[in-house]
Amino acid sequence: MSAAAANKVQTLDTATMVLATMRRRGISGLPRNYELVYEALNASNARLTKDFDNLGRNPTQEDLDELGKLHFPHHHRRGVVEGAHDRISGELEGMLRLLRQEQSSLESYSKLLGETYHRISSKSASSADILSSVIGVLSNATGDTMEKGKIVVEHMVERAREMEQVKLELDEYKRIANTDPLTRLSNRRAFDEMLSNMYNNPREAMYYSLIVADIDHFKKFNDTYGHPVGDRVLGVVAAVMKSALRRDVFVARTGGEEFAVVLKDTNLDVTTEIAERIRRAIEATPLKNQKTGVDYGPITLSLGVCMASDAASAEELYNKADVALYTAKNAGRNRIHVYNPDLNQDFEKNWAIYRA
Repeated sequence: MSAAAANKVQTLDTATMVLATMRRRGISGLPRNYELVYEALNASNARLTKDFDNLGRNPTQEDLDELGKLHFPHHHRRGVVEGAHDRISGELEGMLRLLRQEQSSLESYSKLLGETYHRISSKSASSADILSSVIGVLSNATGDTMEKGKIVVEHMVERAREMEQVKLELDEYKRIANTDPLTRLSNRRAFDEMLSNMYNNPREAMYYSLIVADIDHFKKFNDTYGHPVGDRVLGVVAAVMKSALRRDVFVARTGGEEFAVVLKDTNLDVTTEIAERIRRAIEATPLKNQKTGVDYGPITLSLGVCMASDAASAEELYNKADVALYTAKNAGRNRIHVYNPDLNQDFEKNWAIYRA
């Protein structure tokens, strides 16, 4: 397979593939359905992929939602998103209604002041009568207007609080939707968004770097000890990576046993040093069954590094880091490799070996 063909396999437009699958399977274009199909095709969850395949063609929305609830804890909260527009629209409409009432009240008060001034200017009334009338009218009107204004302010504050609650719920929903449920790291969707935003400002992108990591011989854990142990391996790797990095560093699980780290305001030396810190931390972490004492063996990572300045787009950056990753795997695993242009020829020659 040529390098160009290999890159095409790697860089297949995921969005197009997801939409094509949805059309072929007769799945409606709801956001939650897109997420479900995206994750199923991404193969980040083998059980989800299998369950999705078992649905066959033209699954009902009920079946899709049940599958979503099973694999995505946030799916049962889709009403938060679907109802947010109506709730916000209702609150805004209520605010506008209150403001119109307040405007009407102030206009009436202004009209009354004008009429009162006209009476004061009239020579037909005695000074005492005018003064007594003015005091009574203005006292009642002012008190009534202030009371109405107070009510409007209270209602506006109440509606503002409700809208803030809606915002908090949507923020929480977005956080959950961008989180991998198993490792609690950011998921592939959040990673794709992060990488895409990186190149919005080409100057800033120059100071970013990408580390991609893959658990060596991960299939062995699942085949030998079962998926629960495989899940535990993923959890351990995620926890160690988080502890080895600053809290503000972006870390994601991008596939089944694949992870990614995005560094900002960095250079190649620092990036390589951080990748080595991660590799050593994983290598030094034992994986044992605390009850039985069974040692499941060492966990190691292969890592690929690429500076954002060496790529013209998010897609190219990921591809080049991935080439470096599989170069590290082909060189014996449990090591780091930095992307350089010469790797493309080597990658073309050894494509089958890398993917073995």
